[in-house]
Amino acid sequence: MRSAEGGIRNFFIPSSEGARLAVLWQGWVSARGVCVNAFTPNTYYSPYLLFNFKKIRQLNPTLLQPISFMERKTFIQLSGTAMAIPFLSPMSTWPLGQQERLKNWAGNLTYSTGNVFYPKTVEEVQALVKKHDKIKTLGTRHCFNNIADSKDNLLSTRDMNKVVSLDAKGHTVTVEAGIKYGELAPYLDKKGFALHNLASLPHISVGGSITTATHGSGIKNGNLASAVRGLEVVIADGSVIHLTKAADGEKFNAAVVGLGAIGVITKVTLAIQPTFMMRQNVFIGLPVAQLKDNFEKIMSAGYSVSLFYDWQTDRINEVWIKSRVGTDAEHNQPEFYGAKAATKNLHPIIALGAENCTEQMGVPGPWYERLPHFKMGFTPSSGKELQSEYFVPLHHAVEAIEAVAKLGKQIGPHLFITEVRTIAADDLWMSPCHKQTSVTIHFTWKQETEAVLALLPLIEKALSPYNARPHWGKIFTLSPKVLESRYERLSEFKKLVAGYDPHGKFRNAFLERNIYG
Repeated sequence: MRSAEGGIRNFFIPSSEGARLAVLWQGWVSARGVCVNAFTPNTYYSPYLLFNFKKIRQLNPTLLQPISFMERKTFIQLSGTAMAIPFLSPMSTWPLGQQERLKNWAGNLTYSTGNVFYPKTVEEVQALVKKHDKIKTLGTRHCFNNIADSKDNLLSTRDMNKVVSLDAKGHTVTVEAGIKYGELAPYLDKKGFALHNLASLPHISVGGSITTATHGSGIKNGNLASAVRGLEVVIADGSVIHLTKAADGEKFNAAVVGLGAIGVITKVTLAIQPTFMMRQNVFIGLPVAQLKDNFEKIMSAGYSVSLFYDWQTDRINEVWIKSRVGTDAEHNQPEFYGAKAATKNLHPIIALGAENCTEQMGVPGPWYERLPHFKMGFTPSSGKELQSEYFVPLHHAVEAIEAVAKLGKQIGPHLFITEVRTIAADDLWMSPCHKQTSVTIHFTWKQETEAVLALLPLIEKALSPYNARPHWGKIFTLSPKVLESRYERLSEFKKLVAGYDPHGKFRNAFLERNIYG
């Protein structure tokens, strides 16, 4: 057939073969605009992909494998009157296989459906939830496992990203769930307010962060979900519920870290406080032996403290101390428990450049430009890494670190860096910090999936005496039976979920295995 642009010949081929080509060509096709369109003639025939093969031959003739070409006449015979339908349907509503599926930011996970919806209002969310038997909420795609995946339909909160209201007297802010912390924080600071904590990356959404109990650091600082004071949620029947910390008690505590099981979070009310300034100091080469007698002193040296360690020597690679100006001690001394003060800004992986890291060297700055490790202006690459993280009670911190250190030779070849942090206890049922101030041992792995999956059971076994709980949004291999033994409110959580979602509309493979398995 002839194109409107002038005489380029196109062919229709069955999508089964088109999919084969797309896999073989690994994005080459879509990147160069040679996949012209996708179309389903009717329910009795497979979808078809329309490729510009003349353009492919011009760009790289070696890519063409033997395929079953289908000329326009045959295609029309198969499709009948369906050819008259224009290709105007939104990509998010096309059947599986007819659009490129999303990946998570690290690129290790391809979501199981291309049916992605982007509502802008609560009413649009309600309509989508009522329409579909199965649907799952998607945030900023920073999880490393399939907690937010669905083989049926995904509802992204990307376009629900506004500040709804600020209650200066009540010290709360209400936001749409899709807003990123890096977008909310400057707004609050300009109004004279701050959040109590931030994660290492500011690029994550409020809704996704709280539902997975994502955290920052600080012995006295709870995770991000601990700041929640109210929720607006669209539940399975499409109705809207409101829960508040003040009015709903344990029901509220059950719902905040909801793992996406209760419904679609559309608005969140967060506690805020007066804005503050911070500084950040980094020290290099802390002797591991110092942890035995001084762990809590080291981790309490600032408002937020992180240890970065590769498990290969008897010294912690880096210590990052984030201190509040005017209330915390300054750390401009040349040494810190045997570690030497850094003489320049550093990346957590010391060999990498620090241009995308937040300012260090004790330079004061706004809270939201010091609490994260990385700048908001820096967009994290869909880089080759995996992440795992385990929470243990604070009083077992040194024992847990020593247990992992015994695996250092096995861990080292596959690891970029480990970060050790502390988080205050909370009352949220499914939070890894439920009723326990915790130490987290976080692994940033090279994207060597097979090797990492072989290592995790060894690490989990080493940490089992301390009842380690995994980060819900990262990779782990603990069995459902073990998870249930470490979350005392899990059975009650399932009962509460059944009240909001009796037919499992929001269930997915992650929940089926880890919560209902």
